[in-house]
Amino acid sequence: MKSAVVMLLRGLSRNVVAGTRLALLLRVSPLDYRISPTDFAALFALDALAALAGSFLRGGPPGHLNVEAVPMLLAQVPIVLLVCLIMAAMIGRRELALGLATALFASDPFFELVTTVLGFGLGWLSPKPGAVLGYALLAWTLLTLLRALAVFAGWRSVRVAGAGVVLTLMFLGLVLVGPQSELWTHVDPEAEHPAAAPPSIAEEQLFHRQQTLLDQVLANVAPERPGVEDLYFVGVAPYSSQDVFVREINAVRKMFDQRFGTAGRSIVLANSPATLADTPIATATNLRTVLQYLGKVMNPEEDVLFLFITTHGDRQHELAFELPPLELQQLTPTALGRALNDSGIKWKVLVVSACYSGGFVEPLKDANTLIITAADDKSSSFGCENGRDFTYFGRAYFNDALASTYSFTEAFENARREVTALERTEGRAPSSPQMWVGNAIRGKLVSLQRRLAMPR
Repeated sequence: MKSAVVMLLRGLSRNVVAGTRLALLLRVSPLDYRISPTDFAALFALDALAALAGSFLRGGPPGHLNVEAVPMLLAQVPIVLLVCLIMAAMIGRRELALGLATALFASDPFFELVTTVLGFGLGWLSPKPGAVLGYALLAWTLLTLLRALAVFAGWRSVRVAGAGVVLTLMFLGLVLVGPQSELWTHVDPEAEHPAAAPPSIAEEQLFHRQQTLLDQVLANVAPERPGVEDLYFVGVAPYSSQDVFVREINAVRKMFDQRFGTAGRSIVLANSPATLADTPIATATNLRTVLQYLGKVMNPEEDVLFLFITTHGDRQHELAFELPPLELQQLTPTALGRALNDSGIKWKVLVVSACYSGGFVEPLKDANTLIITAADDKSSSFGCENGRDFTYFGRAYFNDALASTYSFTEAFENARREVTALERTEGRAPSSPQMWVGNAIRGKLVSLQRRLAMPR
């Protein structure tokens, strides 16, 4: 029994060393691996432990095992074995299947270590270097898998090249399509032991104060300036259960007031216990009221509305408006389009940050509108956890991209690249941010950009 365990550990050590050498582009041969069903099972068990340890180090205590991530981890075994059988059949050497599978898994502990080290390092790197490292890690991993195929089957063969294509498709499918999440879930102790109950809209004083707050906000809006293309900002954070949305909307408003000259011409509607006493609540009715008022204040030929909504979205393309115990009407593309049309506002920049927000593009697009969404109509967006200052798209677009340009369209392209790189690094399904630019508004945006870039 003891000798069997020693042999198993020796085989495991051989496979891990060979996998590490393979990843480091050192000389490796098939004889460096220990190949048997038992050795393969032991290697996968080690890979799973390494994945859990890496996830624990990245997340930190306290926390718990994320049982929802276990099925995807276990599913890798039949997927890899099936692909290895297919590749071995294509090459004409079916006996290579188990060896290929062993080699593909043998480098996992090394890459788990690299991912963990990068996870700590990316905390002090700016987004662009972090994205580059993420792409480099994916390319390095794929190169290692292809090298494993070459070690067992050689390079110079059309059949091996075909097997390489199959292997690449499997890798891309697992990384870009397959749902992935950390095995360890960090738990914030403060979230488990909340403080005293926060203020509620059910409190009579706060409830009756809302109309006064809205009237005061509208009364304080500065008038339009003849001959000047004024930018008016409206921010809406309608989901009260997660503070990231109100944090994001307040940060974006501050940035627009300081950098884009909207001070005195910016309005925020927010659903948050922290803002009930000083900020009008976000409801579809209040949003319609704000748009109607701005339609009377703005010069329809000169001025531009920038409307930013950040919340949750669903597959039916409804934006979540939530403030318990009130039962609020959800915002649909049709309702938003009707409110904008009724307002008489001509030039519009609409940014909707929510899951499935791409469903707002088709119903709202026209020649005078720029529409930007954090996701397409079939995908989720990310970064809406409590305690965050921005969602993924909000940080990329407002905090990063618009900090260095006055072009809303150029900023979108930069943000889309940043979000895509971050999602790939974290193994998330792509959100695929969308943009529609109406033909007429192109010139207006260029003119506005030119004015904003002038020294003030």
